Amino acid sequence: MNDYQVVVVGGGPGGYVAAIRAAQLGFKSALVEKDTVGGLCLNWGCIPSKALLRNAEVLNLIKNSNEFGIKIDTFTPDFSEAVKRSRKVVKKLTAGVGFLLKKNNVELISDAAVLANKNEIQLQNSGKSITADNIIIATGSNFREFPNMPIDEKRVITSRQALELKEIPNKIAIVGGGATGIEFGYIFNAYGSEVTIIELADRILNKEDADVSKELTKIYEKKGIKILSDTQIEKLEVNDKSIKASTITDGKESTLEFDTLMVAVGAEANTKNIGLEDVGVELDNGWIKIDNYMNTSVNNIYAIGDVTGKLLQAHVASHQGVVAVEKIAGLNPEPINNYFDMPRAIYCEPQVASIGLTEEEAKSQGYKIKTGTFPLAASGKALGLGDTEGFSKLIFDSEIGELLGAHMVGSNVSELLGEIGILKHLEGSSKEIGDLVHPHPTMSEILKESALGSLGSAIHI
Repeated sequence: MNDYQVVVVGGGPGGYVAAIRAAQLGFKSALVEKDTVGGLCLNWGCIPSKALLRNAEVLNLIKNSNEFGIKIDTFTPDFSEAVKRSRKVVKKLTAGVGFLLKKNNVELISDAAVLANKNEIQLQNSGKSITADNIIIATGSNFREFPNMPIDEKRVITSRQALELKEIPNKIAIVGGGATGIEFGYIFNAYGSEVTIIELADRILNKEDADVSKELTKIYEKKGIKILSDTQIEKLEVNDKSIKASTITDGKESTLEFDTLMVAVGAEANTKNIGLEDVGVELDNGWIKIDNYMNTSVNNIYAIGDVTGKLLQAHVASHQGVVAVEKIAGLNPEPINNYFDMPRAIYCEPQVASIGLTEEEAKSQGYKIKTGTFPLAASGKALGLGDTEGFSKLIFDSEIGELLGAHMVGSNVSELLGEIGILKHLEGSSKEIGDLVHPHPTMSEILKESALGSLGSAIHI
């Protein structure tokens, strides 16, 4: 008999949720984590960055307080205090995760794990080994490093080092116009940095709907953030005082100088040196290959979260963890057949929130579509809040009215993804969301108006 029925390797949002769910279902379970529970997300990713984003939002609100009839003549932003606050938030959450594990009788093993065979895990620090009926790999991902941009953790940094800065850079370049680059661009701009975002693709947020990219580019440039798309960094010259970056934009070479350069592009799976190949777990470019129930090529080994390379977001990892454990328990959970229908959110200000297909994707898949767009400038709630930048765009199948995708830019629009997610899950239509009575005044009304707009019957625009 093995020591445990389920052992989870990695204590991030996927791993600890899987371990707790296993315990809830009556399995004797353990969680092996070599660092701090919560993983990259809770400790050095989504949680501390959101705390800093909140500080930036408050700072910008103070800067614009005259619009609300409040005069604040002098104030002193202190980025180091913002960082301290973010670490307090992290400490509280990780302590909470530890409490939940203990409450659910999950054994927490603080050690580094290597698979010896399909049922045995060697613990590298203690020299011991444990056995399990089922193993769930949840080791996550890490920052990808590029030869032309070596990380020295001083001048050339990742978001990991950005979360510990004591002073704000005067002039910073952020390489990568994805979620991380966009969020930190907002933070640094709010605290007074001169920010340049360098993006290799033809637009920032190139995985989002083109209208979203266009809108956020306009908003960011209005804030004074410079965006260089179609731009590649060839090499860096780093000294004690500055960085010189040799770049190519549309075939033209130039040299740019900054205090700090933050690399916010690329991730790689944490699959090295943990014994996966030795036990026959199949990889694809370093990511673990899984089926729709998170099962790997080895029947009793599962993988969840970033390490699978599917959609690198914490809530996706958590859901994968639940599906994997319930599959082990024989509960026949609903398989994850696609990741388009998972909600995606970027927490800059204004926020970006989306689910489903973009307009380009819908058309490329052969759909005939109708779209409905509603600007926040026409929303009574947005006007009252003073947050009128952005829009809601819903994409429907023109023949049956089924919702194909939703894309929003605006203050706190990530909170609207719950409603849209339910509608998407239930294969809801433009008429159904248009008929649904929404409370007034709320931000949720922009969804109703967008749906009505696709039917040609929007009222407030």
